[in-house]
Amino acid sequence: MCRIGPRCCDGSYQEHAGHHGATCYLAAADDPAPPALGPGDHGPAVLALQQRLASLGYWLGSPDGNFNATTEQAVYAFQKAAGIGRDGSVGPVTSAAVAHGAVPHPRSASGHVIEVDLARQLVMLVSDGKLDYVLNTSTGGGYNYTDRGVTYKADTPVGTFHVYRQTDGMVTDSLGQLWRPKFFDSGFALHGDTDVPPYPVSHGCVRVSNQAIDWIWANNLAPIGTEVWVY
Repeated sequence: MCRIGPRCCDGSYQEHAGHHGATCYLAAADDPAPPALGPGDHGPAVLALQQRLASLGYWLGSPDGNFNATTEQAVYAFQKAAGIGRDGSVGPVTSAAVAHGAVPHPRSASGHVIEVDLARQLVMLVSDGKLDYVLNTSTGGGYNYTDRGVTYKADTPVGTFHVYRQTDGMVTDSLGQLWRPKFFDSGFALHGDTDVPPYPVSHGCVRVSNQAIDWIWANNLAPIGTEVWVY
């Protein structure tokens, strides 16, 4: 649930934003607020939201006026980039932030690179330093787990890697299922999942939605050899 914090210097409000800080996005408190939008909603307001997010690079499939799962994932990603509450719905703070526009800034300057920002829990597809697309992700949750009698910590490896192996289908192992994984370091992969919350929960892989990984495969956006930056 979003939380509204102190007034900003211009009379607007800021939303609680955690360690990334807060940005003043709301208009003056006496301005009429647009209606909140969330999963299951549909209509022109949802279509306008989808078109705006898509124009900023947040992938959500084809805008169709239905607030579906891919739209919720795009809202999660946007809220992370904007440094505001991550609830997947579009209330006054998120609506104002969408109107203002917020995008993450990639680090790579050349080539086609997939960047994984662990702090913001975002995947970015970047071409020659230009941000093409942004996806919500859930990476290693930092907890301890035991697999086949050995205890590990659920961390995502940091560094520069390359996609070296891929499977066009479901991979099932002792830790669960990976849909159409793109492996970049040992058993760590960018893969699809039915559960991609706006916070880190994986054993160390980089989760995106099943729809997102299907789109990546369909458009050949992560072929063998693709550089992957995790930081």
